[in-house]
Amino acid sequence: MMADISRRNALILGGVGIGGVAIGATGFLVNQKSGRPLASEAVSGADLVQPTELRSSNGVLTVALESSSQHVSIAGRDVRALSYNGGVPGPTLRVRAGDILNVSLRNGLTDPSNLHVHGLHVSPENNSDNMFVTIEAGDSFDYQYELPNNHAPGVYWYHPHHHGFVADQVFGGLYGAIIVEDPEEIPATRERVLVISDITFDSSGTIPTATAMQKMSGREGELVLVNGQLSPTLNAGAGERERWRVINACTSRFLRLRLDGQQLTLLGIDSGRFESARDVDEVALAPGNRADLLVTGRVGTSTLRALPYDRGATGGMMGGGTSTSVDIALAMLVVADARITELTAIPDQPAPNDLRSVAVTARRQLVFAMGMGGSMRGGMMSATINDRAFDATHIDTTVQFGSVEEWTLTNTSTLDHPLHLHVWPMQIIEQDDRPVESVIWQDVVNIPARSTVRVRVKFDDFSGRTVYHCHVLDHEDAGMMGIIQAL
Repeated sequence: MMADISRRNALILGGVGIGGVAIGATGFLVNQKSGRPLASEAVSGADLVQPTELRSSNGVLTVALESSSQHVSIAGRDVRALSYNGGVPGPTLRVRAGDILNVSLRNGLTDPSNLHVHGLHVSPENNSDNMFVTIEAGDSFDYQYELPNNHAPGVYWYHPHHHGFVADQVFGGLYGAIIVEDPEEIPATRERVLVISDITFDSSGTIPTATAMQKMSGREGELVLVNGQLSPTLNAGAGERERWRVINACTSRFLRLRLDGQQLTLLGIDSGRFESARDVDEVALAPGNRADLLVTGRVGTSTLRALPYDRGATGGMMGGGTSTSVDIALAMLVVADARITELTAIPDQPAPNDLRSVAVTARRQLVFAMGMGGSMRGGMMSATINDRAFDATHIDTTVQFGSVEEWTLTNTSTLDHPLHLHVWPMQIIEQDDRPVESVIWQDVVNIPARSTVRVRVKFDDFSGRTVYHCHVLDHEDAGMMGIIQAL
């Protein structure tokens, strides 16, 4: 069980959850937070629909994306949201190690934007995964990402990353999956992409402006969606092995996922593939995390649920907690009796690189804090790393290309902060003052409230300038981000 990230569990309150809503005492569907009745058309229950899929050919995938605000169908309602190419999520991009991914992005929004290929180990420079590109409203930009020949397989994703607009644009619907295929196929009956996100609509079908309190705690939407659908249904046969590529595309919500009654086998989190697959009871994903999961069907109906998770509170200065306290039904898996030929064993993967015995070039500490001092903006608390809010003109951290560094990540605040480092993944070596015995690589590492985590990073393959930040995206926009340069 991936329990490190979910060690503080809140009590389950209320009745059975249905994808961002709950059954109230009257038997009507009600909003999880407000308790107000929801329109019946907001509940879907339809078969899960896969996003449009685009695959590379002869080592190249060329894609045209347009971000825009338009009327789309979400959770069975005609609403106005943000989308890539008219879909929520955007198209799934399938590539292989060594491929070139070309993306022409047109910004059809009224605000500036850009694109981040989250988790991909590619250059942060020029027209690759460059966080300092600004695409003004109405303009376009051509990206080109060259994946190394040894790029790790797994599930990744893309979303906007223009500072100050990230949370609004991701919350609004701008995200999509990237799959880097395995060099040797892992046997499965079928594969599904599950992009889990949350969103809120007002009575007119538009996304309301987040309040200062929601931004400080990190907003959580009233509807929790799977591929833009509310509580969809998945159908399978007994003995079938499905591969689920799960992405937590929520702006702030942590996901503790369970699928009781079914066999779950975890291949890895983020780009970190385990040497041997692990049977698990639940999988915990911070915002930005992904899971590569095998589900072996057993006869019956099972509910994919997001269990309560306590990610802390903003404290007495502003009041209010942020624990997700309702057990949410995300989707229904219906497994029919069937005679299925037994699948071959799950092959072991190459042993992951282990930095614990490698000489460390430098050690540094990053302190994540929130308070009422220094960089207070418009009455909101500050969100800082090492007492600094993000400054696009300031290099916060300079590292040596090819070096291995050990970072001590300390969270002094009362809220969890999941750290995302662009380009280079992190090996977790210590949590809660205890060494991590297995080799765990992630590009989003949660730092629970009032705790410390240690990681090691190898700055290989690419030099250049990029960022690290809290992946509660409201915190990133508030300043909890730093610039790192590899020389």
